[in-house]
Amino acid sequence: MNQIDNEIFNIKKIRIRVLEQVAAVTPFQDATMGPFPSFGISIITIEDEDGNVGEAPVYNTYTNILESCLFPILFHSHAVAYKDVYPKLYWSIRNEGFKGAASALLGQVDMALYDLAARRKNTPLYRYIGAERNEVKMYGSGGGTNYSLAELEREVQVFLDAGAECYKMKVGKDFGKKIDEDVSRVKFVQQLIGKKMKLAVDANQIWSCNDTFKFLDAVGEEGLCWLEEPLHSAAYEQIEKLCSKISVNVAYGESERTSKIFPTLVNCGVRHLQPVPTQIGGIKEWMDVRDLSKNQKIQFSSGGYSLYSTGLMTSADEEGMVEYLYSIMHGLEDYFLEYPTWKDGKFILSELEGFPVRINWDYCYKENKVIGEKVWERQHVQKYNPKVSM
Repeated sequence: MNQIDNEIFNIKKIRIRVLEQVAAVTPFQDATMGPFPSFGISIITIEDEDGNVGEAPVYNTYTNILESCLFPILFHSHAVAYKDVYPKLYWSIRNEGFKGAASALLGQVDMALYDLAARRKNTPLYRYIGAERNEVKMYGSGGGTNYSLAELEREVQVFLDAGAECYKMKVGKDFGKKIDEDVSRVKFVQQLIGKKMKLAVDANQIWSCNDTFKFLDAVGEEGLCWLEEPLHSAAYEQIEKLCSKISVNVAYGESERTSKIFPTLVNCGVRHLQPVPTQIGGIKEWMDVRDLSKNQKIQFSSGGYSLYSTGLMTSADEEGMVEYLYSIMHGLEDYFLEYPTWKDGKFILSELEGFPVRINWDYCYKENKVIGEKVWERQHVQKYNPKVSM
């Protein structure tokens, strides 16, 4: 049984605060999205009757799902153990679907409750979930398809200086139409890093099998640590076909919102799983994928809001890695009082209770960085009334 199962959360207040976006170190673009000149974060804060709080990143544009499904259950589950509350939360989103925003929101609320539980026990989240080490490998991420060679070189040097073992760059430029340029950029980075770092590439689902074969023929499979999302994430037959014909590890999982799809990915031949804690339907679901990776002896990593992910990744195998998308994540550190630090290619966590990240709210309010805020209290939220499914 997970420690949180017997926790009781008598919730008094919930708020969501939207923080002003920060400028990217380098405006960032991938195969199909961007460029992103800035990036932001919104935080859900859940407070119990005793004033204990838990926080996590949250989507701020789907409050209708929170208000109609999740909050009524949270506010009106007084003196009920979480092992009985979570199933109600889970099934409340059934009609919204388990593959979209509703599932991610469920996971974000779940993260905040884990944070609350660990904080009120005055224990770091990583210890609360049973991990013993306070460090996790970091891999560098970036290499936007819009980067100049000089920008690529500067970013690669950041991660070399940080002692990262691996660097992941974007390919699939211009909606997959410039494979020759992708090849040229990859070879440029391979020359930069030599044997000092491994290299992975991410096509963000834009290629076909033939495109992928063309790319791999040009760069060589042996020079890649993994190939991430080369095909559409729902094209399972094509993924299976591709995996059967190449030797480099293929990675998927960032687009998934439920752990239940990951065994299918493994059966398709995927050898690197990448669940994102803030986008999957709860920490236990993330743990299911972690354990699947361990049992199948395949690569495992997590990204998203990397500094939050570190608190979970310490419970994974020591070869597990946290993705750090430096260009758009680095600026957010201005909002934190505490966060994990880099050392020799690893994130080192402090003994801060709860998640290893703490927002500096005094700074955010003083500098007018809170650009949106909404508060819900128990007396204003009616009990859950499920919609009838036709």
